This record gives sequence, structure tokens and C-alpha cells, in this order.
Amino acid sequence: MTEAITASSAGTWRLGDLTVNRLGFGAMRLTHLADGSPSNRERVTGVLRRAVELGVNHIDTAAFYFSPLRSANELINRALAPYADDLVITTKVGPGRDAAGQWWWAEPGQLRGQVEENLRQLGRDHLDVVNLRVPRRETTGSVAEHFGALAELRTAGLIRHLGISNARPDHLAEARAIAPVVCVQNPYGIGSPAEDHAFLDECGKQGIAFVPFFAIAGAGKESGATAEDSPGVRAVAEAHGVSAAQLRLAWTLNRGPHVLAIPGTGNPDHLVENIEAGSLRLTPEEAALLDSL
Repeated sequence: MTEAITASSAGTWRLGDLTVNRLGFGAMRLTHLADGSPSNRERVTGVLRRAVELGVNHIDTAAFYFSPLRSANELINRALAPYADDLVITTKVGPGRDAAGQWWWAEPGQLRGQVEENLRQLGRDHLDVVNLRVPRRETTGSVAEHFGALAELRTAGLIRHLGISNARPDHLAEARAIAPVVCVQNPYGIGSPAEDHAFLDECGKQGIAFVPFFAIAGAGKESGATAEDSPGVRAVAEAHGVSAAQLRLAWTLNRGPHVLAIPGTGNPDHLVENIEAGSLRLTPEEAALLDSL
């Protein structure tokens, strides 16, 4: 994997009427390092610009991605505005954080304010894709009121397309009865339970993008990958001459043409490694081994 490649190597998918390269970029890592210390502003804006140069045209962000010194949305605005015509920015609403960083969850009537805050920070007059983030997918009941409020904002022209995040199949069905859904953004990766595999496959049958988060970090979540990789992961990675992180990313893309990847980093070297992972092709035997973990 030494040849220069771009994000287009992984192929494309359509979010409604918007075509994106399947290998995208997640903005969560822009504001601070894994240890909580602030990121370097010039370095991370450089990473954003380099990502676009390498073909990334799908960026996932949120207004609640901020630290005491950095806001992911405002970093994106500073680095990339005026935006390229083909750049798709996806954001999330539902959770909020006050100035002290304390979390709160929006009522349906508060979602417009969250949408408008994303618009302000990004410097846009509409949002390409907005995901409704479900608080606790295991226990959350109906999402109809919240999703209905976003559907009204879509009708008003503030939002182009809608998705759901951290959701169950019944949440998706409920949302689709209200308005079109272009993507499901859920935690997913090697070792996910059978019901998550089944949900990913069902999204593909319905023509809906499945966008895994924590695909590399796994159980480490926001702190990054912490667990030791299994011998199977290490063996397949070594056979391809790539890192375990690259293999995990490639495996998610291998799960279906409707699967998008949004690895995040503030490190320019890791950015290149992530994009290179989009060109990695697994054999059926390798995929079956990793599926079984």
C-alpha cells in the first residue's frame, strides 16, 4: 500500500441526491487529543485541508464536539470555507453541552436551536445531512416527536436530508414512516453482536447508508483503541502489511457497498493511513475469519 491513493479508492454511495466517497472523515478528534489536552489549531486545520485534497468529500461533525479552546465546526469553517460544491457535511442533534461541558438532551422544540447553531458555526444556510442522535438505544422509546420536528425543518429548507444515530431497527422504521432516512450511524466494528450485523445488512436492503462509529476504537470509544487485538486481526493485518487499525477500517467497508467510514484523527500521518485503508481488499476467507470474531 505504498502507492498514493485517494478516498475514491473505496468507491461511492449516495446520501439522497448527494454522492460521497465511502471513505470520509470524522471531526470528533479535531478539538483535543486522546489525553484531553488541546489540539494544535494549525495542525488540525491542515489535516482537514489535506483530507479534502485526498478526496474526502464527506465530513461528520456536531456542535457538541468542542473543548475549552476548540470547536470542531468552527475549525471546519476556518479550514474549508468557502466549501467545495461536492463537500457533504453531516452533523448530529439531540445531545447538547453547556459552556461547562455538561450534557443535556434536547426536547423536540429545542432541535431548531441546535440546527441553527450548527448553521452558524459552519457558516452555511442549510445542513446537508442531520442525524437525530438517540440517547440510549437499548431503552429509548418512540423517536417520532423528535424526528418529526427535524422533518419540519427539512420541509422548511434548513436541512436537506435526515438520518438517525445510535438507533434500533424499530427507530428506523418509525422515522421512515415520517420522512426519508438516508443513513444510520451506529457503533459498529469487528466483534459487534449478531443483531448489529443484521441491522447493517437490513439497511443495505433498504438502500440506506450504514455509517459505523468507533470502528477502529471498538470498546475504547472516545479514548481510542485500547484493547489488545486478537491473533486473527493481527495475522490478517500482517499478511497485508497494514496496521490493525487499517484492517478494522477496511473490514467495515468490506461489509457492504452501503457502508461508509468516518475515521477521525488530528494526525496527518494517521489521515493518510486511514485513506490508504480504503484500497485494501479482503479475501472471502479473511472476511469470514474477521466476521467470526
